Amino acid sequence: MRLTVLRGSLAVGLILALAGLQTAQAAAPPPQPADGPGGVGDRKATIVKRLVGRGTGSLFAFHAAGAAPEAGRPVAVFLHGWGVVNPQSYGGWIDHLTRQGWLVLYPRFQDVNRTRPADAPGIAETLVKAALADLASDADAKPDLGRVALIGHLAGAPIAFDMAADAKQQGLPVPKLIFAAAPGGIASGPKSRGIALTELSGIDPSTLLIAMVGDKDTRAADLAAKRLLREASAVPIERKLFVRALSDDHGFPALTATLAAPAGLDIAYDGGAIKPGPEPKDAAKDAPKPPPFRWSADMALTGEQQTLVSQINIARVDALDYLGFWKTFDIAAAAAFAGSDANAMKGNPRLADMERWSDGWPVKRLAVETPRLAPPVQAAQPAVAARKR
Repeated sequence: MRLTVLRGSLAVGLILALAGLQTAQAAAPPPQPADGPGGVGDRKATIVKRLVGRGTGSLFAFHAAGAAPEAGRPVAVFLHGWGVVNPQSYGGWIDHLTRQGWLVLYPRFQDVNRTRPADAPGIAETLVKAALADLASDADAKPDLGRVALIGHLAGAPIAFDMAADAKQQGLPVPKLIFAAAPGGIASGPKSRGIALTELSGIDPSTLLIAMVGDKDTRAADLAAKRLLREASAVPIERKLFVRALSDDHGFPALTATLAAPAGLDIAYDGGAIKPGPEPKDAAKDAPKPPPFRWSADMALTGEQQTLVSQINIARVDALDYLGFWKTFDIAAAAAFAGSDANAMKGNPRLADMERWSDGWPVKRLAVETPRLAPPVQAAQPAVAARKR
């Protein structure tokens, strides 16, 4: 009996040892490039973190310390997912952008469980407009309104498209680029929960539109991405691109392209630690009182939304970030600001390349395609005709 137990213990120990050895020898993902698209940027830069505005209706601004270049800083408006109001959840991406020279604006357009989705686009527009006015004369921030890009994750993506469509009417700069990362949260009808889309045909035809999703939980993000690209009907097809990041478990840790993949925690960007500056001397003493609060069911996060927010808040930075989402955005921004189109992006050999695991095996490449944007009614016509027969 003792011999049998001893043999069993040895077998278990051997299996555990082999498992540990296999983990130790697993290929590591490719490191972040030192520079270029998706690269680290200026490691030595000190990042300025500011809170513009008061209360929940406020905006975080991030940029490198010191005087901005003579031309100013390109502006990235980062529109968060529903319920993800703390910028630390996207801190990895924000840090990358600021070290590449961007001025990043993070409007906190939502008071969790107190803001209606229908009100979010207007709140975001008001916050960004006020922040740009406040920062216009700041020599360190110095926003370049000719180089503006909108980044939206999940519900932030339709808000970005709404903002672009309303830009001229609201006195906002017209963005050169809209980057929709794993878009979602679009209302299916006037009375349904989600972000209601405005008339997206108002988006300027010169805008470059990129929708990027992962291969996990794909259906909702695919449908939302195709709808956003389709309804921006004034933008020609050669200025639209659909990109898919592919999961890869060849090494350890595995790369998993979920809805939370665009996020990456960096507690250095914790919004709770960023305090507002002093009130300006000419600030109005008697600010208008907000309207009475009226609760509605669509303010509350659903169970699925709570689970997704939890996943986003602990997401780590990995190669899907710096070689996937960040690199694609960087290449898209360079193309947009240079007046190039999506075809030029597709011709860039660096775009789809995800480099190699440490053992030399290639990481699965990004899938890059010109989107097929036939309206759903057209796709349904054969079925209707068949029923008539």
